[in-house]
Amino acid sequence: MKPAHTSTRKVHAQALENLDFTDTRDFDDVRRGFIGTLPDAQVLTARGDVAWTMRDHAFVEGEAPETVHPSLWRMARLNTVHGLFKVTDRIYQVRGFCLANVTFIEGDTGLIVIDPLTFVEHAQAALQLYRAHRGERPIRAIIYTHSHRDHYGGAKGMVSLEEVRTQAVRVIAPAGFLEEAFSETILAGVPMRRRSLFQFGTTLPPGPMGHVDSGLGKAVGRGSDGLIPPEWLIAEPIEKHVIDGVEIVFQLTPGAEAPAEMNLLYPGLRALNLAENACHTMHNLCPLRGAKTRDALAWSRYLDTALQDFVPYVDVVFAQHHWPVWGAQRIQEFVAGQRDLYRYLHDQTLRLMSHGLTATEIGEALMLPNHLSRQWFARGYYGAITHNVAAIYAHYMGPYDGNPANLNPLPPVQAGTKYVDYMGGADEAVAKARLDFAAGEFRWVVEVMKHVIFSDPGHEAARALSADAMEQLGYQAESATWRNAYLLAARELRNRRPAGAPGSIPISADMLTLLPLGSFLEYLAIRLKGEKVQDLKARFDWSLRNDDGQAEQQRLTLSNGALSHLAGQHEGRVDAGIVMSRAELATWLATPDGLLQALDTGAMDIRGNKPLFRQLLAALDQFDPMFNVVEP
Repeated sequence: MKPAHTSTRKVHAQALENLDFTDTRDFDDVRRGFIGTLPDAQVLTARGDVAWTMRDHAFVEGEAPETVHPSLWRMARLNTVHGLFKVTDRIYQVRGFCLANVTFIEGDTGLIVIDPLTFVEHAQAALQLYRAHRGERPIRAIIYTHSHRDHYGGAKGMVSLEEVRTQAVRVIAPAGFLEEAFSETILAGVPMRRRSLFQFGTTLPPGPMGHVDSGLGKAVGRGSDGLIPPEWLIAEPIEKHVIDGVEIVFQLTPGAEAPAEMNLLYPGLRALNLAENACHTMHNLCPLRGAKTRDALAWSRYLDTALQDFVPYVDVVFAQHHWPVWGAQRIQEFVAGQRDLYRYLHDQTLRLMSHGLTATEIGEALMLPNHLSRQWFARGYYGAITHNVAAIYAHYMGPYDGNPANLNPLPPVQAGTKYVDYMGGADEAVAKARLDFAAGEFRWVVEVMKHVIFSDPGHEAARALSADAMEQLGYQAESATWRNAYLLAARELRNRRPAGAPGSIPISADMLTLLPLGSFLEYLAIRLKGEKVQDLKARFDWSLRNDDGQAEQQRLTLSNGALSHLAGQHEGRVDAGIVMSRAELATWLATPDGLLQALDTGAMDIRGNKPLFRQLLAALDQFDPMFNVVEP
């Protein structure tokens, strides 16, 4: 790791001049209602490993170092505050024990838990902290505000499946929750997890030249999976219910921050929970880890509805990240500002699209209005204008920019080889790029060195220069996610990526076995090496016994290398029938070749053409969850 370049120091000086660092209201709000915490918010796994700690980020205090954007440093300081906080009467939050917050609402006879954090260990620690200060209260309901894992993964740390069954604990989520959670963590799970390392800087060492924050919170942490499937779905745009004596108005916001999400108004408590639709940052309209693009127009409209229908009747607005906002004037400014932020990005992107500008050109030109850009809650700690513009463009127009020159470009390795040849060779390109580095042209250095590296991954001078430029871009980034991505790229260029685990299971077997059989089969289908079985034709009936003794039936058809499925059973000829329980499926999924081994040892119940079904299992692909990103 190297010091800040002169150009980087100039970027930081400009930010100090343009932004109002004398506005310290957020530092008062982030500590308001503090009750207590654990030392360093440290949480251990059952094996004694660290699942979460703030200890490694104790360096985040005082003035910003030269290697961190001062605005990001400000957010990093705010995100170090952790513990149990009183939001208002009967509403409490544990913050800083995970990337997200967990909210506890005290009902008439027990607790309503909103978003039980990422991992079981995080949830257990948060609940213990709450109970240490507020006493024992049984959990009556768990509500998931949306379908991202930092808001549901720790549910079993709050309540067991047995307690859900025997004590009638309601588990509530927006319509489409399980399908969207499955889509992100299973169908797109492998590339998304790899890219998440860059977004969150998971493997970066904490420090002024490394990881300082993640924008929405400090970091991700680690631990055990603990999703409990919802049994009550909110399906109407607005629904009103009373849960353990607490009236809740649910506002569905599909397509905003998550494909399945909802805001929650508590009229009797004069409080509004905006889930992750309004945090103290410009959010992203497509995260660096990848996701379905988000609808900026719908997002803005949902906030506008909340502003009109809910905000006049509340004294506090809070979310499942960051800290609350109190007082009528500040709440109005905060929610209206967030509404305007996404509306402005949407409308101006489409306006400039209509002049023929591409996403890259719009991202370079678009600036927020001066008043909005100086609001701390609109700064790009998690999102960024250029990336959000690209997401809006892709949402309407797809990835193609309309120029036929970009319609069918060469893949990176072939293009890199040609570029370097045109440049006069790798050494000549590096020599020229060193001059641009000295001038602070880091974006161009990264662009040029990308081609050299993809043409010759072993060219150490190109790797080193690209890493140096990436590092400076990371130091300059106000967005925590951009900083993390640049710095991890620099680290992998210098040290090579960590060794992968080919054939490992990067997907949670626990998650898979909670899903309907049809969803599991969709995951199985994306692992099929289609070309290997393109000449096979087969019909299978698959039966999966649930814990209650009931069985799910799916009919599979293998044809032209594609595996399709529908509920029910085939009529007429069937090549084989597969019968198993969920417990067996979970056991066999614990290892990469578990299904195949179960078939070969006779543990799997197959009725019919066993060799044909074996051909299907033998054609399942294995994924390396640590595939290359910054090199071929």
